[in-house]
Amino acid sequence: MNRGRIASIDILRALTMVLMIWVNDFWTLTGVPKWLQHASASEDYLGFSDVIFPLFLFIVGLSIPFAIKQRQNKGDSLVSISKHIIIRSLSLLIIGVFMVNYESAHLSLGIGKYWWCVLMALAVVLIWMHWEKSPISKKWHPILQSIGILILIYLSFVYKGGANGDIGMKTHWWGILGLIGWAYLVNALAYVFSKGNLYIMLTLLLVFNALAIFGQMDLLPPLNKNLSFLSVIYGGTIPALTSAGIVATMLYKKLSVNHSKWIFITLIVIGIIFISFGLLTRPIWGISKLQGTPSWLAICSGIGFISFAILYFIADIKKQTNWAKIIAPAGTATLTCYMIPYFVYPLKNIIEIRFPEFLNTGIIGLIGSFVFALLVVFFTGWIEEKGYKLKL
Repeated sequence: MNRGRIASIDILRALTMVLMIWVNDFWTLTGVPKWLQHASASEDYLGFSDVIFPLFLFIVGLSIPFAIKQRQNKGDSLVSISKHIIIRSLSLLIIGVFMVNYESAHLSLGIGKYWWCVLMALAVVLIWMHWEKSPISKKWHPILQSIGILILIYLSFVYKGGANGDIGMKTHWWGILGLIGWAYLVNALAYVFSKGNLYIMLTLLLVFNALAIFGQMDLLPPLNKNLSFLSVIYGGTIPALTSAGIVATMLYKKLSVNHSKWIFITLIVIGIIFISFGLLTRPIWGISKLQGTPSWLAICSGIGFISFAILYFIADIKKQTNWAKIIAPAGTATLTCYMIPYFVYPLKNIIEIRFPEFLNTGIIGLIGSFVFALLVVFFTGWIEEKGYKLKL
């Protein structure tokens, strides 16, 4: 791992990305054990898949203090950093909206649902590729980005969604990247304007958890219709996970000065407190990702703290990082890694590639899906070495 980075954060991000690609492939399989799957909306249950996305939100928070500090060290002003945060968040929202609309695209779409997805993924690559680090001549950079923008505009015009293909593009639920965008926006701006004050960020974490509780108890007044786009923030659950990550990093930075031996213990204790709260309140709200219950939020926050603590002990205290090199690209080129399946799945349908049923069933299917996740990471690393990497 890069010496200028916190190894445990990169490794945790890489592990989570690999697992996200893996669980996102479960829809292609049959005979997947229940404990690995997402729980349904009516279940009081925490499946393995229900932990992956919240853990990624936690990791977004872990990275924010370091990313902002890096920009401050370069001499970026408060305005410049805030502008970057807003642009980055809007980028995530835009990509998220297109991805969500692909899920509900109608097969009667003129260019075909699957070609629509391929072009969408291509547009994302053209717009958000870190062209400055690529071998492509500088004169082509604005041209390639403009082509990507035109493709997205075209896709939004030809889009047909809904059961009858009579619905245009709409936000729906923002998508995974869109939810990350909202969580990143409010937390990163709060961190910048609070000047990295631990107590303010801790208060924000408690406020978001309180909003999640009040919302579950139907005690929150409804948002004004004109402000409904802020529902993700108002609900508290999604941004709370990122706030927890920020607090974890701030505690790490505070304790690493003179009390590094206490970092592991502190993170573990906080994790246990969150998980205990989630389990104790389970009879009240139940554990449900789809309902976004406070118990699910608390347990996933606790898992985030404990995961960070364990990897900090392994990677940063014991310096054992070689085992994670194989998945390193998933931690350093995460968006690239995430986008690759959006080429693979539609092209597989277009070419009509079909594997024998036994390869998509049970343990054999799970192993195959995990191998697919690793291949995505290996390909990401290969193109990253060639100078191609997405960056918001």
